[in-house]
Amino acid sequence: METMEYENITEFILLGLFSNEDAKATCSVIFSLCYLAILSGNLAVLLTIKGSHLGEQPMYFFLSYLSFMDICFTSTVAPKLIIDLLVQWKTISFSGCMSQMFYAHFFGATEIFILVAMAYDRYVAICRPLHYMVIMSRKVCYILVMASVIGAFAHSLMQVLIIIQLPFCGPNQIDHYFCDVFPLLKLACMDTRLLKIIIVTTTGVLSILTFVALVISYTIILFTLRTHSSEGRHKALSTCGSHITVVFMFFLPLIFTYVPMADSVSDDKVFALFYTMIAPLFNPLIYTLRNTDMKNAMRKVWGPKKLFEKN
Repeated sequence: METMEYENITEFILLGLFSNEDAKATCSVIFSLCYLAILSGNLAVLLTIKGSHLGEQPMYFFLSYLSFMDICFTSTVAPKLIIDLLVQWKTISFSGCMSQMFYAHFFGATEIFILVAMAYDRYVAICRPLHYMVIMSRKVCYILVMASVIGAFAHSLMQVLIIIQLPFCGPNQIDHYFCDVFPLLKLACMDTRLLKIIIVTTTGVLSILTFVALVISYTIILFTLRTHSSEGRHKALSTCGSHITVVFMFFLPLIFTYVPMADSVSDDKVFALFYTMIAPLFNPLIYTLRNTDMKNAMRKVWGPKKLFEKN
């Protein structure tokens, strides 16, 4: 009896976000403008914090890293998405696909952990204000960022190690606009049901637990604010409101992507668009338009801007 040998494919074809040829050129322009807005908005936040006294405060220290992660995360996906909307043959090498998946998970997971660190920072600032500067020292902030990076690296490496050992003998068409775990599992020449359960258990359940923990922490914070003065309560609500908005915008689409076990990934592509493009686009606006400290710092760093003048 002859043994069956699999010859692994060397490249994949990304089917993209949609198949409507007429709309691709228009969408390419729209996504290009969104990508430029993401780069400029997050760079403005990052440089404002680095160029002002805000960088000395833990909240803005974490925000600068969040903006940096937004830039990196989107840059792993957006350029390829924009180019593929304009070309006919949307190929990506096997090694390129593995690299894109690793960096997308790495920067995305780092962003998740930084959001957790920001929630912890707000909890300490509001619930234990007298010990805030001791607990949230610069050393602790660096440790939290390093822990975020190490945790994200371990998570991303695990995803790549799962996929890289699978046999891919064809077809090689990925029903997505970037390389991700579930679309690749569908192409493997073996039963991947157990692997799907493992990924849902790790990535999906971890996302849900992190989201629930963040919601509980902000609920405790909001409950604690009842004892604060009117002015202090208003400022804290404004800051926490920004954090909560970003958490919901990032986590809900992420949970819908990695928890379901449906065969179709059409909805996953739409959900992925939220946390790869839409959330990074709105984060700078969310963190600046309602934040007096950020607006004042932007005036000093960039000069007077009508956008930030009071009505």
